[in-house]
Amino acid sequence: MMMMMKGDHLWSNLGSTMAAIMFTYAMFRQYFPPHIQDYIFRYTKKLSNLMYPYIHVTFDEFTGERMKRSEAFTAIQNYLKDKSSAFAKRLKADVVEDSQSLVLSMDYDEEVTDVFDGVKVWWAARKNTPKTQRFSFYPASDEKRYYILKFHKRDREFITGTYLLHVLKQGKAIAADNRQRKLYSNNPSQSWSGYRSTKWSHVVFEHPATFDTLAMDSKKKEEIKKDLVKFSKGKEYYAKIGKAWKRGYLLYGPPGTGKSTMIAAMANFLNYDVYDLELTTVKNNIELRRLLIETSNKSIIVIEDIDCSLDLTGQREKKKKKDENEEEMDPISKKAKEEEKRDSEVTLSGLLNFIDGLWSACGGERIIVFTTNYVEKLDPALIRRGRMDKHIEMSYCRSEAFKVLAKNYLDIDSHPLFGEIGQLLEETNMTPADVAENLMLKSDDDEETETCLKNLIEALKEARKKAEEEARLKAEEEEKQREKAEKEEKEKEKEAKEDNEKDESVKEDSNESKPVKENGVIH
Repeated sequence: MMMMMKGDHLWSNLGSTMAAIMFTYAMFRQYFPPHIQDYIFRYTKKLSNLMYPYIHVTFDEFTGERMKRSEAFTAIQNYLKDKSSAFAKRLKADVVEDSQSLVLSMDYDEEVTDVFDGVKVWWAARKNTPKTQRFSFYPASDEKRYYILKFHKRDREFITGTYLLHVLKQGKAIAADNRQRKLYSNNPSQSWSGYRSTKWSHVVFEHPATFDTLAMDSKKKEEIKKDLVKFSKGKEYYAKIGKAWKRGYLLYGPPGTGKSTMIAAMANFLNYDVYDLELTTVKNNIELRRLLIETSNKSIIVIEDIDCSLDLTGQREKKKKKDENEEEMDPISKKAKEEEKRDSEVTLSGLLNFIDGLWSACGGERIIVFTTNYVEKLDPALIRRGRMDKHIEMSYCRSEAFKVLAKNYLDIDSHPLFGEIGQLLEETNMTPADVAENLMLKSDDDEETETCLKNLIEALKEARKKAEEEARLKAEEEEKQREKAEKEEKEKEKEAKEDNEKDESVKEDSNESKPVKENGVIH
């Protein structure tokens, strides 16, 4: 009974105190001038800061006007994963590769403690979302994520000098141990604006291609591997010669010769992420630069089929002719062309600056790869040395490349039919993709191997026959064109001769009819 009376008395006192505080605050706001109120508030805040014993440090997700993702934020995120799963009450769960396990991390507005060398600190995760975007189904352009570190001011020197270095080092080590290669693709411009943090989306990169399984001459593969290793270890060298730590590769050749497979083999060899850049979805040069800044180090930036990407691969001297053709368009076609231009305004100049300009130095250890089926269509400025440093021709399948495919698909190193196949491959242009299709086993029968090789021989003979027929038709067409040109040339010569004879005849007639003056008499 006495306890209940004490509880009631406590609550009544608390209510009276709150009422007194509210009354005092109302009188203060009503009777004190605004400038006096501001002065008292500032003084009170300074006084409370002097009495408050803790220091707060904020680590934003983005730096540099939110243009670049902070490495410190990522390192802290990795470091706190173990702490979060052990102590946090609210967690976020992410599924990793093959759904075999979950990765738990601290949810927003949650706090965990950490103790290092006897010093206690507190970490909190925060996220600010604009009120106008709070109930939207789309990511907010001004959404801000950050971590707050709180510690006692007596530990300031230890935290800033030792603890934070420990956190960054451990976070990077955890990232290296748990690293998964990722395949990124840029989102369409319509799905983000300003500095929205959804420029790239990604999936786990699981392509199995390696240089061992790549159908290519072994000497050529070794040359490429050595070049990649030299680049990956060349940080000091590039700094010494004053160049950005990047390298450009141009892969060119007919369709089906393994250009995409080469990119996958490069990524697996170096353990780099892959950024598949689709230029047609990039609105303008500014967005192209922002996409570049958002790419990470140790990455391969790929633009496939560059000859088909927008109108920036043709020779620049053709631009005038193109503009003249547009002038002759009807209004409807011209309007449609203008709408197409507005969809993407990426220019050749913008792309060149992306590859080799000042912005290309924002970050390091990046490889830029272009692929094309028609290298002759590309502007020379786009593929010159220094931009595309190494040109790699992906050609048709020959004898040595076939042996790699035979090992991959049939698990054999030799066969009596290899000699005939090798000779046919030297005489016939067949892509590795077509050869591989003929080597694909349909069953586990031991005789299936020889059947596949025989099918390949038949396909090669058929391809050679077709190529010979096309060559014959082409030769006949060229002969017809040559004969036609010779005939036209003879006709022109004949017409010129007739015109000359006609001119001579007219000249003679003119001379005969002209009056002659002799001894003062005109005849």
